[in-house]
Amino acid sequence: MLDAANYTPRLKTLYKDSIRAALKEEFGYKNDMQIPRLDKIVLNIGAGAEAVKDSKKAKSAQEDLTAIAGQQAVITKAKKSIAGFRVREDMPLGAKVTLRGDRMYDFLDRLITIALPRVRDFRGVKGTAFDGRGNYGMGLKEHIVFPEINFDKVDEVWGMDIIICTNANTDAEAKALLKHFNMPFNS
Repeated sequence: MLDAANYTPRLKTLYKDSIRAALKEEFGYKNDMQIPRLDKIVLNIGAGAEAVKDSKKAKSAQEDLTAIAGQQAVITKAKKSIAGFRVREDMPLGAKVTLRGDRMYDFLDRLITIALPRVRDFRGVKGTAFDGRGNYGMGLKEHIVFPEINFDKVDEVWGMDIIICTNANTDAEAKALLKHFNMPFNS
């Protein structure tokens, strides 16, 4: 039986025990507060054209994202109307969720150890997808690589965006942090 009061995610323990010291030595930080750490992970599913045709698709995306994240996802709505895409203002178009703390570390652990190896023809994630401020963005073509999704009950296969936000000042620091978490970079 897992004791929720004393539970600490595996990657959080790894970060405190060894990654912080390795990064401090690697970059020569004088203060422990300079060491990069994970800030949040944002997950997003855009239902797009399917949601325009059927408003239940955004609800389905929200339910799937809630199952993956372990936290309630919110439905994203159109900010303005675009006639060419048949989108009206406040029309539901997808779902998003922001993970912090223990849930963030649990999700990153499941992403690296379970979901990414299940991707077809996986050769690693792009090592250049940083934004210049230490944040990493990646996409998955199929959300069904997560074990929380029951493949038989899926009505639509969604693509999803995963943004890993760190408090690192440079991309090199953020990449080193993610490498210590065993993120499978291909370059």
